[in-house]
Amino acid sequence: MIREGCTVIKKGEVYERHLFTTKDDVFKNELFLEEVKQFYTALINRNIHDPERRLKVFDPNSVYLPTKKIGKNNPKAAEIEADNAARQDWNRTADMALVSGIAESKIIEIKNEHVYNEASRSVQKHGWLPGLFRGIIQKAKEILIGLIRETEIPPKPTLSIDMAEYRKMQKLMGKVQDEARAIKQLMHGELPNLEKKLAETTGLFKGKERKALQEKIAGVQQEIDHRMDRLSGILKEDGYPDVQAFKRLFDNATTLVEQYNHDLAAWEQEVNGKGKASPQQSKPPEKESIRKKLRDMEVEAKRRNDARRQQTRSCSHDYDRGR
Repeated sequence: MIREGCTVIKKGEVYERHLFTTKDDVFKNELFLEEVKQFYTALINRNIHDPERRLKVFDPNSVYLPTKKIGKNNPKAAEIEADNAARQDWNRTADMALVSGIAESKIIEIKNEHVYNEASRSVQKHGWLPGLFRGIIQKAKEILIGLIRETEIPPKPTLSIDMAEYRKMQKLMGKVQDEARAIKQLMHGELPNLEKKLAETTGLFKGKERKALQEKIAGVQQEIDHRMDRLSGILKEDGYPDVQAFKRLFDNATTLVEQYNHDLAAWEQEVNGKGKASPQQSKPPEKESIRKKLRDMEVEAKRRNDARRQQTRSCSHDYDRGR
């Protein structure tokens, strides 16, 4: 008796078995990969209490360049290390540019045009040559440094109301801006002067003077690199992942504080203009926590991003079914 739906395959005959179904295209979608990265990163971070050690998914739309991981016994370790050093050099310069008041969009524009687009043209013409890519990053960094040189660091904003959280952010901004001013003095003042002296110190018997100047130049460059690393380090000590994240929060907080001052001034004018204020009017608007408002803004932004992703995924499924 053979069960319904089954067949008998005689010994030696070929038969087919379909163990797996066709792979779902959704798992090939970049949006799926992005969601998985975000999910597992958040899952891991739940068990990491130190803010400085928490993981972060790299944002390709940020001002920074990603670095590569070097695996164990990788034969190209030295090459990757040199490539990472060039990328980190750009990232430090991007931090300096942000603190100097250069718009985030402008830094991203320079990165896209003078790093990514230039690298694409180079690959099409010469193939992938790591040395050329590091040269491309160096040229882009020099463009950004030129922009920093021409940009005056804006003064610290002032606040007439007592908001402890915002004052703390102000102090942090002042601290990194002071660090940026010191770096500018070293980069565009002390270092060029030493290099000029070195160029002018020629002759057969000037070897000791040249060596001393070269050591001073190396020391100044080392101090510049150390101070550039400190820009993000200062903020990480207070729980901010990098300069870009802090700058966004600080700008949003400044907007909120300015709006609060505007609302308070309007309230005072309304109370004074109507003579005696009612009990409700005599109480100024309640000062809401900056961090709470920022959290609300982040939740709303995440909600919009999730809705946009869902819409994109729906369109992708509709397109696949149409094919």
